[in-house]
Amino acid sequence: MTEWLMTLVGEDRPGIVARVTRALADAGVSLGEASMLRLGGSFTIMMRVSAPDGEAALRQALAPVLADLGLRMHLDRVVADAEGHPPPNVRVRVSGADRTGIVADVTGALLEAGFNILELESAVAGEAGNPLYIMTIEGHSDQPVENLRRAIDGLAVDASVSAIETLIG
Repeated sequence: MTEWLMTLVGEDRPGIVARVTRALADAGVSLGEASMLRLGGSFTIMMRVSAPDGEAALRQALAPVLADLGLRMHLDRVVADAEGHPPPNVRVRVSGADRTGIVADVTGALLEAGFNILELESAVAGEAGNPLYIMTIEGHSDQPVENLRRAIDGLAVDASVSAIETLIG
């Protein structure tokens, strides 16, 4: 069975998740990991799917729903083992004045300290004249939490770094 990373993007509206997942289930498509979220007025879905009848059947099963909801789809064949990556064991929360490069600065410093980002969510809050950029990052590191804290010291952001309890087994 072929596995795909499927990305859908379109204008946010009620019913997207229900209609897309119903079309997939009716076509016998199994769902794996998924991330679905609203960004501004848009909605995006990223999910790993196992399509028993291949790409053409997957596209055909979703075509009516995509057309009706105005969604665009992108498919990539999955080659990596989803079960092979380590679970997140560190959470980093950052807030700072919104500025160009804040994400690059924080993520670059964390990378240098041996942190592998698995998930990142961000938002802009505050007022138009004084915007605040907020990030929550989860990832994996074999380094002590203190090393990661030191890595982002001096970046002109407020940050907290904490261990995540991993309950596997």
